[in-house]
Amino acid sequence: MPSLHSIEILGAVAGFCTTFAFIPQLIKIQKQGGRDLSYGMLIFYLTGVLLWLAYGIFLRAPSIILANSATTFLIVLAIILKAWKERRPPSTALVRERLPERT
Repeated sequence: MPSLHSIEILGAVAGFCTTFAFIPQLIKIQKQGGRDLSYGMLIFYLTGVLLWLAYGIFLRAPSIILANSATTFLIVLAIILKAWKERRPPSTALVRERLPERT
């Protein structure tokens, strides 16, 4: 049977991997906008993460609490970034690409 310390390390590593796997998505939203992400998916994901956070708090499990707190922050950041990108007018480079050329 593994020790409680090794189980907590396992949980921390798992939490780190699943939390920071979301970073490339944030970078993609920053660069390309978030049109390919739905608010429904983000809210559903956020709900699940908040439930995991509550579960970790009830268990007093630091790895669950830390990972899901960080993931909550990243999801909220993604929602804000997506909303911000959608409200910004398109850049002139994109507008020029969409307009037909005059002959």
